[in-house]
Amino acid sequence: MKIAIYGAGAIGGYLGCELARAGADVTMIARNETLAAIRSNGITLHIDGETRVGRPDATDRPAEAGLQDAVIVAVKANAAPVIAPVMAPMLGPDTAVVTAVNGVPWWYFHEHGGALAGTRLGTVDPGGVQWQAIGPERAIGCVVYPAAEAIAPGVIRHISLNRFSLGEPDGSRSDRVRRLSDALKAAGFSAPVRPRIREEIWLKLWGNLSFNPVSALTGATLGQMADDPLIRPVIAATMAEAQTVGEALGVSFGVGLDKRIDGAGKVGAHRTSMLQDLDAGRKMEIDALVCAVQELARLVGIETPAIDTVTAMIKMRAQVDGLYP
Repeated sequence: MKIAIYGAGAIGGYLGCELARAGADVTMIARNETLAAIRSNGITLHIDGETRVGRPDATDRPAEAGLQDAVIVAVKANAAPVIAPVMAPMLGPDTAVVTAVNGVPWWYFHEHGGALAGTRLGTVDPGGVQWQAIGPERAIGCVVYPAAEAIAPGVIRHISLNRFSLGEPDGSRSDRVRRLSDALKAAGFSAPVRPRIREEIWLKLWGNLSFNPVSALTGATLGQMADDPLIRPVIAATMAEAQTVGEALGVSFGVGLDKRIDGAGKVGAHRTSMLQDLDAGRKMEIDALVCAVQELARLVGIETPAIDTVTAMIKMRAQVDGLYP
């Protein structure tokens, strides 16, 4: 199975290293210092007290990679629309595109059923760029659970977890999703195929849309936010609104709101990705994690005053530092 990974940051690098070590035919699409580092030294992964090195192919030109069986998109959500047209040389009629990206995926309403089937989301796919350039029929959903960081170009430090949940938008166990799952499992990952991938997307999104912006506004860790008597109600209010939206779209939440907050709090002194991006001066994934939920809410006629308030503040916070849009 030929697999290209677009983006060689923390998650893309983790995947690329382990897939290459397992003997997969994998190509990293990278650029600049990261591309040079991978070409010279491979990808170095620090995990479980050991150092591993994988040597995938690497290029900054998708045409050099050629047609792929699967392309895993592992870039920030706000970069995904930019790279979509560039991916064309890797996409054959049977190529799957795996969205290993945070937030609401651009293909969300493909094979969704009901009145909203086929709806395109402007917050995550402005102008329908990904819908048109990639095609929703190619999409496979992916929920990324590992925590990792790129500590230098081509050097990844794994922090926790190894699960990448996969799912077809129509819920089927297709040959292509099973083959991809098998390839990931052969590389040591947990890669279950879920019949209702949107529910798992929402379960992760539920925490991201609340904890991420509040952390960037306050500078607080997960543990601090969950335990604070003034901040916890803010988190709970945004999550309650999001749950109402998700349920209106047919999603079942398999865990209670307080239990979800407590679970995040138990992670302790973890700084969310949005806070890390703010500190590093990187663009933040506000649209995919927060604004997309507002857009979904409007589609089903639900008001979200708590989410709207947090969104207004995090947008302004990012704009002050030139990190949004």
